[in-house]
Amino acid sequence: MIKVSDTARQKVIELMQEDGFDSASDFVRVGVKSGGCSGLSYDLNFDKNKEEADKVFEDNGVKIIVDKKSFLYLIGTTLEYSGGLNGSGFVFNNPNASRTCGCGESFSL
Repeated sequence: MIKVSDTARQKVIELMQEDGFDSASDFVRVGVKSGGCSGLSYDLNFDKNKEEADKVFEDNGVKIIVDKKSFLYLIGTTLEYSGGLNGSGFVFNNPNASRTCGCGESFSL
């Protein structure tokens, strides 16, 4: 399961509306891909379609889909949003990551 903080929920809904997506019926697709300075990086997109092998979650009013491969890396992760002075953006709090880079966009296990 992937959790969504209140601040991330607000930002997701705002961005979905700006991009022509409906937060009531469309999804946030969360994935993991090779790359980044720590070996793996997060991928975050909006999607209207669910694939057969996707895992579907809903937390805090946000529908999330994760492909089967990425799911193993993301179990227990919380999606948060930071809007501080050091920059703003989505942050993944991943308990499975043994090492993360300074920017928080990549990790390793």
